[in-house]
Amino acid sequence: MNSDIANLRLYQLISPTLPIGSFTYSQGMEWSVESDWINNRETLSEWLVSVLNDSLVWLELPILLRLFDACHNNDTNSFNHWSEQLLASRESMELRQEELNRARALLSVLNKLPDASSWTELHEWGDALLNSQASSFALAAKHWGIDRRQTLIAYAWSWLENAVTVAVKLIPLGQSDGQTTLYHLSNSLPDAIDMAMSIGDDDIGASTPALAIASSLHETQYTRLFRS
Repeated sequence: MNSDIANLRLYQLISPTLPIGSFTYSQGMEWSVESDWINNRETLSEWLVSVLNDSLVWLELPILLRLFDACHNNDTNSFNHWSEQLLASRESMELRQEELNRARALLSVLNKLPDASSWTELHEWGDALLNSQASSFALAAKHWGIDRRQTLIAYAWSWLENAVTVAVKLIPLGQSDGQTTLYHLSNSLPDAIDMAMSIGDDDIGASTPALAIASSLHETQYTRLFRS
């Protein structure tokens, strides 16, 4: 595929307008704001850096890389394994439901695209694609000619942008502070990608107890703006 078109497809894949419901989840931040763990730009940055370094680098990004490679190698067993592994790694009910809901929504979007009929994996790998958003993300990247590193950077950027958007609504954080946070934290993404690409299979796994606790408590939080 022409590189310009590949880039445009990538922008479409990570666009906030993609109808997969990313904006409806806070991933524990709503409870964290309620409990005053996050209350300004500095504490937000500390939270997001922790999630980036202890979850994305060690779990989501390495698994996304393996899903990407499985797509290119037409390795059904590997694709199924890593899709299941990502879902099994979600530590609360709402995080698992988010993964499943976003997976279903992205798969639905891909199935309705004009060239979907040529993607045999959409039917043959249906169960795995319904396990995690990253599975369909990797498949789309393969079909649209997006390279490995750009796929990981785009996924990480999408996570960061959505998290900052959530914080702007919750803290509340001014739009300028939100953009400043994006500006500073995006500088950490290239190194995070380098680290994620070097992690072996046996080292994959997240360690974010604060996020897991916040997400679990958010499930029964009395007043919520975001889904549980």
